[in-house]
Amino acid sequence: MKVVHFEEIPLQDVTMEGAQGCKMRYLIGEPDGAPNFTMRQFEVAPGGHTPHHQHHYEHEVFVLSGHGIVIQNGREFPIGPGSVVFVPGGVPHQFRNTGHEPLRFLCLIPNAMRGGAVSCVVACGCD
Repeated sequence: MKVVHFEEIPLQDVTMEGAQGCKMRYLIGEPDGAPNFTMRQFEVAPGGHTPHHQHHYEHEVFVLSGHGIVIQNGREFPIGPGSVVFVPGGVPHQFRNTGHEPLRFLCLIPNAMRGGAVSCVVACGCD
């Protein structure tokens, strides 16, 4: 079992090419004994964004605070506190902060990337 306050977990820069003003925390993952999913918390600065990218696995996202848009297949969808987003595998996507405060969201991904050619660290773009 793991019980900690999220701020005790280091906030890391997202270093994947195309990211701007984007940081992430690994809240729960395989190192914690979670065999199926990794839970991450993203923080995107005003005017910042995640990389525009795609990969073979899905994302489940829950917006905690802030406002922005998620771009999927060239379409823009507004998001804010309480928004839920499902990003299917293979779909190009990007999260952009359009507000004046940090955009914070939880993002869950499957650990089943084990069978793929990419690790969670590579997929997340963090060190």
